[in-house]
Amino acid sequence: MGNEIRVLDLRDQKITRELVATELPRASIDVSQAAESIKPLLVEIQREGAKALVRVAKAIDGIDIEPIKVSAQELAQALEGLDSELRTSIEVAIDRVRRVSQANMPSNTSVSLAEGANVSQRWQPVESVGLYVPGGKAVYPSSVVMNVVPAQVAGVKQISIATPGQKAFGGRPNPTVLATAALLGVENVYVIGGPAAVAAFAFGVPEIGLEPVELVTGPGNVYVAAAKRLLQGKIAIDSEAGPTEILILADSQANPRFVAADLLSQAEHDELAAAVLVTDSEELIAQVLQEVSSQLADTENQERAAAALKAQQSALVLVSSMEQGIAIANYYATEHLSIQTADPSAVSKQITNAGAIFLGPFSPVSLGDYLAGSNHVLPTGGQARFSSGLGVHTFLRAQQLIDYSQTALSEVANNVVAIANQEGLSAHGDAIKVRF
Repeated sequence: MGNEIRVLDLRDQKITRELVATELPRASIDVSQAAESIKPLLVEIQREGAKALVRVAKAIDGIDIEPIKVSAQELAQALEGLDSELRTSIEVAIDRVRRVSQANMPSNTSVSLAEGANVSQRWQPVESVGLYVPGGKAVYPSSVVMNVVPAQVAGVKQISIATPGQKAFGGRPNPTVLATAALLGVENVYVIGGPAAVAAFAFGVPEIGLEPVELVTGPGNVYVAAAKRLLQGKIAIDSEAGPTEILILADSQANPRFVAADLLSQAEHDELAAAVLVTDSEELIAQVLQEVSSQLADTENQERAAAALKAQQSALVLVSSMEQGIAIANYYATEHLSIQTADPSAVSKQITNAGAIFLGPFSPVSLGDYLAGSNHVLPTGGQARFSSGLGVHTFLRAQQLIDYSQTALSEVANNVVAIANQEGLSAHGDAIKVRF
């Protein structure tokens, strides 16, 4: 690996958002351009439904996806063929994500403002969701778990999954993905990939029993993100997920082998993945360079990981102090933030922007990808500055209930009328006065 991953010295720099954006740019992805290119596809699917889905799969992926809806028998066979050790591991993941989701379920509230004046808030699940499980460069049964479990805990009535067919399986989805859906009791699974899946969820495909959904969640490539952008408003979305990213904040106490392994674990996802180390230790950078080179030689997805590490979005960053490093982390607002310092908890208290924070040497990001109990669908591309990762809250809506008695209304009637008159909306005031 040598010096292919760049080393960036920012010790003499004043850390600003502009500096971080310039020196640590994300991979170049143009969602707007992708959106323009898929507009005709979305129109095709809206007009022609299943016919368009079959035609697109043949043209783009070279597979026949019929029947588009996965049968109960196919789901049962996939579950029956699931390796016992893998099944146990998936069941542990399901249990842990379910327990965390249940603990994160928000509570209903009620406030009495005066005698007979009550305002309550309750949480209602969306009626239906479409969960997208990608299937490009890897197999993602974990994404089935991360999307389905919080939706079930929230109480969503109608859950559908779309996942691409695979040439290796004769145009059918990966059996492990189907088995995981079966483990979770999801009956509506469709062989649809990419932006076509988002369109199918948004418009519905009556021929295959797919009704339009209220919300679409799940990660995907730039075209999936583009479809979400174009159809947002017709459907709600979780986020426009981009390539995965990790930023590691480490000091001289960090284990260079662990740091290198964590960088590689995210770099192997995609050539566009970002792997960033920020440290105040020159020695650690030298050691991590050596470890990355050594470990990369034994990495199964070596070519993909190497491409990500030597690209513009990855770097080993030297800073003068941990305070400077924390400032970079907050401006960068990474998807995964790993803190490997002498006191990770103290550092975490100064972090404001991150999708998920992993504390200490034995909380690696790959644990969060599968079995920590947290959710791995997280904001990317700096969206952690203003959005959250997927969770039970994603599938809920807050509704307010207003319950006033005649006496309680009379006590504020004049106040309402005064504000209504000031805003030039006299009928608002009349709706109060007519009651007295």
